[in-house]
Amino acid sequence: MTPSLDKKAEQHPLFQKVEKVRRRPAKVRDTTVTLAHGSGGKAMRDLIDDIFVKTFDNPILSQLEDQASFNLAELATLGDRLAFTTDSYVVDPIFFPGSNIGELAINGTVNDLAVSGAKPLYLSCGFILEEGLPIETLREIVKSMKIAADNAGVKIVTGDTKVVHRGCADKLFINTAGVGVIRSGINISAQNLQPGDAILVNGYLGDHGTAILIARGELALETTIESDCQPLNDLIDKIIEICPKVRALRDATRGGVATVLNEFAMSSEVGIRLFEPELPLREEVQGVCEILGLDPLYLANEGKLVLVVPKEYAETVLEAMKSHSAGENSHIVGEVIASPPGVVLLQTAFGTERIVDMLVGDQLPRIC
Repeated sequence: MTPSLDKKAEQHPLFQKVEKVRRRPAKVRDTTVTLAHGSGGKAMRDLIDDIFVKTFDNPILSQLEDQASFNLAELATLGDRLAFTTDSYVVDPIFFPGSNIGELAINGTVNDLAVSGAKPLYLSCGFILEEGLPIETLREIVKSMKIAADNAGVKIVTGDTKVVHRGCADKLFINTAGVGVIRSGINISAQNLQPGDAILVNGYLGDHGTAILIARGELALETTIESDCQPLNDLIDKIIEICPKVRALRDATRGGVATVLNEFAMSSEVGIRLFEPELPLREEVQGVCEILGLDPLYLANEGKLVLVVPKEYAETVLEAMKSHSAGENSHIVGEVIASPPGVVLLQTAFGTERIVDMLVGDQLPRIC
């Protein structure tokens, strides 16, 4: 029988040589990111396969479609509503004490899902790379993202990569979006606060903002403080298991605890009173704030919850939080009051009170 044209083509030496090249494991041979890595050609495919697909490897991502698809029936077994969020990360510097931009991107999006009462499941990642970024720097950040995703129990299932000319970005920016499923019967909202409710936080405040400030090297200050960047979904699971009537949850990132509590107070039209002696602050953070004239209540955090629960649950929830590694230094820091509505008050150690208003401007830009 005469071989088909396809069979003849497959036997051609040039065809076999091309196929051998195609089967060769993708490997980025450049030492820095070039514009070719964003061109859509072989250099871009090698970058994606070698750094992203190989590291984030999972059955959904490995299909290499333009989107990730999920089984709706399986999602429905976890809850009755979807939670969807997105965030972009432009932190400067991209490496800082205790973490880096990649780990921050994963944990930040996981936490944004978790504070709604959702179980975080899937993430997307979009990378804006500056021409000249060292490939090993990118590889290190991507590996840290994989570790962070595994620790949080989520999968990175789709993404995108763009390269811009040198000087048009600052090394790299990352966008992450996340999908989770909210448990049935859970209703967590900033509009739920009622007078008498207790306000808790899960540890020291202002660590991330202070770590970034020192890492920038613009000040002659030295400290061992590290960012508090961590996933909070496991801690939140434990809280909800003990107290399904959680009123409100928020991770205190940009604008810090003060901004979160002002948003709560305005949304629920109630007042909030904080107790200054109960606020967990490291001496180093207090010292940096005193030197620079900053208020630690406005400093960013990347692993801290602000939690509001009915008063009768407060001590039980506090005990449970302290038993978790992400909440060992938890405190009850305040209470919800009827008036003045929309106002946050701080009761000082001297018994006086002052208003803690919304942050005007930005104490520290590019903090996340």
